[in-house]
Order: sequence, then C-alpha cells, then structure tokens
Amino acid sequence: VHTNFTGTAKKVISITLDDLLTPDGLQRVRNIFHHPEAFRPQLTAAQVTEEAAARFGMLASHLADKRNNPHDVAHYLIRLLFCMFAEDARLLPRELFTRLVELGRRDSAAFNLQVESLFGAMAEGKYFGEHQIKYFNGGLFDGGSTVKLDDKGIAILHDIVQLDWSSIEPAILGTLFTRSLDPAQRAKLGAQYTSKEDILLLVEPVLMEPLRREWVRVKQEARELARKRDTASTRAVATRAQNELSSLIQDFAQRLAAVRVLDPACGSGNFLYVSLRLLLELWKEASLFAGEVGLSILSPLPGLSPSPLQLYGIEVNDYAHELAQATVWIGYLQWLHENGFGYLEEPILRPLDNIQQMDAILAYDAEGKPVEPLWPEADVIVGNPPFLGGKRLRRQLGDEYVDALFALYDSKVPHEADLVCYWFERGRHMIASGITKRAGLLATNSIRGGPNRRILERIKSSGDIFMAWSDRDWVLEGASVNVSMIGFDDGAEPNRTLDGHSVSAINSDLSVLDNLHAATRLAENLGLSFMGVTPAGPFDVLGSLAREWISSDNESGKRNSEVLKEYYNGLDLVGRPRDVWIIDFEGMPEEQAAQYSLPFHYVVQIVKPARLHSRIASEPYWLFTRSRPTMRSAIKSLQRFVGTSMVSKHHIFVWIRPDILPANLIIVVARDDDYFLGMLHARLHELWSLRMGTSLEDRPRYTPTTCFETYPFPWSPGQEPQDDPRVQAIAEAAKELVEQRDGWLNPPGLDEKALQKRTLTNLYNERPPWLDAAHKKLDAAVFDAYGWPADLSDEEILARLLALNLARAQGLAAAAGEG
Repeated sequence: VHTNFTGTAKKVISITLDDLLTPDGLQRVRNIFHHPEAFRPQLTAAQVTEEAAARFGMLASHLADKRNNPHDVAHYLIRLLFCMFAEDARLLPRELFTRLVELGRRDSAAFNLQVESLFGAMAEGKYFGEHQIKYFNGGLFDGGSTVKLDDKGIAILHDIVQLDWSSIEPAILGTLFTRSLDPAQRAKLGAQYTSKEDILLLVEPVLMEPLRREWVRVKQEARELARKRDTASTRAVATRAQNELSSLIQDFAQRLAAVRVLDPACGSGNFLYVSLRLLLELWKEASLFAGEVGLSILSPLPGLSPSPLQLYGIEVNDYAHELAQATVWIGYLQWLHENGFGYLEEPILRPLDNIQQMDAILAYDAEGKPVEPLWPEADVIVGNPPFLGGKRLRRQLGDEYVDALFALYDSKVPHEADLVCYWFERGRHMIASGITKRAGLLATNSIRGGPNRRILERIKSSGDIFMAWSDRDWVLEGASVNVSMIGFDDGAEPNRTLDGHSVSAINSDLSVLDNLHAATRLAENLGLSFMGVTPAGPFDVLGSLAREWISSDNESGKRNSEVLKEYYNGLDLVGRPRDVWIIDFEGMPEEQAAQYSLPFHYVVQIVKPARLHSRIASEPYWLFTRSRPTMRSAIKSLQRFVGTSMVSKHHIFVWIRPDILPANLIIVVARDDDYFLGMLHARLHELWSLRMGTSLEDRPRYTPTTCFETYPFPWSPGQEPQDDPRVQAIAEAAKELVEQRDGWLNPPGLDEKALQKRTLTNLYNERPPWLDAAHKKLDAAVFDAYGWPADLSDEEILARLLALNLARAQGLAAAAGEG
C-alpha cells in the first residue's frame, strides 16, 4: 500500500500472505476498502523535511569540524543526498546504498572505498558488484572525493538514510546545505531560500496564469472538435476533426515544453524547480484530457513535455550553481516517479549548461570596462535576488565593485537604492527590448519607497505592474522580514491584482490610490514632531561610568549630573533599556564645559580625536552637531513625551521620561496626553505612516515631515474637546494598552534572563490575543472619532484620510488668506 495523502510524507506498507492469518493483517486489508484513512502517516511532509534538514545539518557541521574544505563538503553532501533519493525512487538497486551505510557502521574505511566505487559506477554506468548501475552522467559524480566519513559521521548518516527521500521536497535542498556556505558572502551570492508556498505566490500569476488562460481556450476548442468528430456525417469530416484535435493538444503540449524560464539569482534552484513542477502538472492535465476526448494519453517525451532543459539560471557561486542543477533534476525525476511515468533514456542526469555561473549584474569587456552581463533569452523571469540595503553595499561588496556598479547603472538605478533594484532594472530592460515577456521578482518592502521606488516608476514608464503583494511577512535565515512580490510586463496583461484582490491599476508604491502622495504638510501639525539629537561623535558612555562621575566633585562646584543624561535610541524603545548615558554640554562655551572636569576630559580624549578625522572637524568638538533646541523647548514643560523609533519593524509609540535625551533615530512628539498617543498608535495612523514613509531595507521608516505632519487628526492638534466622550474613549483605550504592555514587559518575580526577552518587538511579533484586543478597542474608538465605519478596507481608509488632508489644507489656506 503506497500512501499519497496531501501534506503528508509518503509511506509504503507491506501486507504479506502470512499477515492474513492474523486479526491485524485482516484488518489492514479491510481498511484498504473501507477505512483508507487508517493508512494516513502521522508525520507530515513538512515534519519529515524539517527532520531531514536537522540531521543533514548535523552531518555538515561534523564534516566542517574536521576542517574539510566547505565546497568539497557541499559537493559530497549533494552526492550522498542524490544516492538516497535514487535508492528510494528505485533508480538504484533496492537498499543498495542503505546496505553500504550499514557496512560502514562496522568499518568506516570500507564504506569510504565502497561509496567511491559506487560514485564511479554512477558516473559511467558500470557494474557495482553484481549490480548493473544506471548511467547517471558524470557531471555530479565525476572525480574522486577528498571527504571521508569517520565512525561518528557514518552514525549520523545512518539516521539520515532511514528517511524516505523519494518524497522529500527539493525546495529544501538550499536549507539543507546553508551551513556549507560562507555566511559573509551570502548577500553577494544571492543564496536566499524561499518556501514553496511563497514561490507559488509569484510563479503562479507570472508564469502560469497566461498558460492557464490559453488552456481554457484550447479545451473549449478541443471539445468543439470532438463534438464535430463524433457527429460527423462522413468519415473524411471525422478524420479531419480528429487530426485537428490531435494537433491542437500536441501543439499545446509542445508550447509548455518550449516555455523558457530564467531565474537570474537562482541560488539552490527553488524557483526553477517550482516552475518546472507547475508546467508538468498542467502538461499532465492536458495529457489526461487527451484521453477524455478520445486521443492517446501523451507520454513525457523530449520536446513534447516540460523538462529541466527549458530552465535557465544565473548563479555566481560555484557550489550553489551545482546545487541548483541537483535540485531541478531531483524535482523532475521525483515528479516522473510519483506520476508513474518511469524514467527517460540514459543518461538520467544531463549537465544543465543553461544554468550559468556568473555575476548577474556586472561584467567586464575585453578592455576591462564594466558592462551589463548578457542574460539568457527567456519568456519569463522569476526569482528572489539578494537582499542588501543601499547603505551596506560598500561594506559588503567593496568599493571597487560598487564604483563599477554605480558607473554602469548611473542613469538607471539611484546610488542609494538596494542591491535588488539592479535585478529589477535588468528585468525591465529585457522586457522593453522584447527579449522577455513577463517578470516576477521578490524584494523587501522597501522597494515601495525612497530611491527604490524610482525603479518601479521606470518599470511603469516602459510597461506596467500587473501583480503585487505589497507587504508580506517572510522568514529569512530564521528572522522575520517583510517583503514585496512584484510581477511586471510590457503592459499587455489585461488583469491587475494587488494583495490578492482585483484592482484597476497598481501604482509604483504598490498601492491603488492614485494620488496619495498629493497629501500636503498641514500647518496645524507643525512644531509637534522632531528628530532627537545628533551627537556626531562618541559622547555616549556606560551608565556605570556616568554614575561614577555623578558621585564625583568638581573644583568649580559644578555638578556632573547637569551634563550627564540617560540616552535613548530606537533599541531602548523596542528592546530593553541599555543603560547608556550621554555627555551633553548643551550650548555651553568651551570654558564653561571644562568646569565639568571628568566628562570634559573624556570628550577631549575620546570625542575630539574622532571629530578631527571626520567631515565635521570645523565644528565645536564638545557640542553635538544637531542639539535640537526647538525639540528641547517643546518638551521642556511636559511631564512625559511620546517617542517612536524612526526605523523599526513595528510603529510602536511609547512614553519617555523628560529626563531622558532621545537620539536622532527617535521621533519625538511633544504631547503628554493619553488621547494623542492613542491617535498615533491607531490602525489609521499606522496605515498612513506605512504608505507615506519609506523603508530601510525591510524596516519601515517613520519621519516627521511625511508621516506626522501630513496626517489629518479628527480635530486640529490642541483643539480637541477634552470633555467629548470620543476623546475620552481614545484616552482610556490608550491608557489601558500602555498599562497592559508595561505589565507584560516587567512582571514581578521574573529573573533577568527571562526579562531580556520581554521586549516590545517580541511582543508585537507574537501579538497575543490580549494585545490584539487592546488595539481593536483603540481602533474602534478612533474610527468613532472620525465618524467612520470600522470595517473600511485599507484603501478606503487611506482615501478618506487623503480627502481630509486636502480639505484641511484648503481650509487652512483659505483662513490664512482671509486673515
């Protein structure tokens, strides 16, 4: 009994004649006909995949500890993995590799000799002992291996070989081998690993949607031809209809086999594998349909069915380049095995020369001049280019590489743009040149704003965006980030979808609201929001040192506490306070600052040399570059003030004590009432801020000018009717939210280690039910203040806020004119 339950690992259950003599055996036979669910495996495919990844990680780590070359380890692991897959998929004699591993548990040296002999037989199609081994092709198994397994390594391999590798998802191969890659090079290599579900969100609309529309048309025409054949009055008419029907289905099958798919940052080949599997599934549907209309069911013959040979890739890393080929071939052979088609003629594996090892965005001509690399011609481009923020390019890639990149793309890609933008521009160029029809690429959600958005504007100027997921949670190397997925073409696609919903158009900021950026800064909001101070030098010190200085006396009689302040940056707001203080000689002349001997001596010894070697050498070394006197004046009389991190995954607003000095990456709002914090923390303001602000890589940026000063509050700031029940409801909900958060952050009796995990970032990542309920209560109160229904969609909310912004701006302008 071969199980094939959706979402579970496949399993084979044997029932022998002897089993029929037992009650359990008879029950198994009955279950086949009356209770097949009894055969459902307890482990899901995802659980088996996770277990496989963990065990392979142990083996990779063990081999790395033995000081093996990482690329030799990676190549060896790919060979082992393919052997296990080939055995379970019946490409190798049954349990041949398993028996070698069993032998190795007794004699590791014998295992290493035997497995090398097996690799050689697979490379050339020779005998291995009594077994005639299939010819797999020497691309994967050429050459001897320098990696040898010891007793511990074979013990780990023995656990791995017990899994059913015939049903392992090829999309996990990249994850299996992540430990063999150099993490420092991962950004440049493009080795990002994406789940199959996320890949489908991109590949399905970009690659498959036009093909599925075409298939609907073909089926309709085919059914009409079959009807014409079956009702024909003469044999000649019937034959003609039959031939046309056969040609129609064959032509569509060949169409699927001819689609060229390119992933220009293919990594381990996940996008290519998923693309091929989708093409094969549609081809299978066509094959079965052929049988329904009286034709022979199609066979997966070269040129008549999808195969790895129509997949193209670009990968700069030699190991990932090899792994991509293994991923594609395993996925293809696995599909043939699962669907009962058997295997094609030998060699079973063929070198995929169409997966090229090269840099996808920068090449050099014979004279050493930077040029754009030639990408393979393809109908569709899909992929996940590397994530790397514009400000980190030089640190990660080096000055020489970045200078060449900037020179080459000077008029096309802003220098401040993220690395992924170069792939978007190359894809746009391929489409504009008529080489490619459609493209779908994944990026962090920062693609929607700032200099990155200019790339999407270029795409819309020469074509259009027909599909996008504007902001989705995603996991990269164990960390949660937010991504955008974008499909674009030359404007030929008639349908548009944004976040899964049909829309009339998609803007360059991945919105449907045509003129959101027409919003203007409102005079009524000015003078309330500020950036924190910019020291531009190492003025900060540990709290322990600051407290020592505070307890010390000065000959001048000045108290050091006058120039030492607790200092917050964004991490202190969304994480745990770091106990960092700062030396702040606000506006003092040098002679006065020198009266605070210990802090001043520190500034002379530490800050002054740093300033002398910076671009601000001419400024007073003992003073901040940006002291923000207007901000200080605005919060001076407040009992507390509102702060939020300028760059953070979540827009979280908190209360800050007046004795704390905020850094420049904290945005200060000079209000101390619960109502105003509630307004800032409501869903409406968050939506507005996310759309109006930009992003730093995967983290949204909150700025006073674009996010706060444009936002239309229900009442002009300072004009709120304090006795209005709507204002009071918002204040009450905000106060409850803060109290509940503070209780979670600092519960009594929790040890220090556990407290370190109690951060606002972690809290909002988890978003427990009580927090969600508190925010929903606050949101309801804010909707009520605007007089709007609480079930508005995001776009409806933004449209109403824009209308209110424009009306408020016109009203203020008219009032100013009358005055």
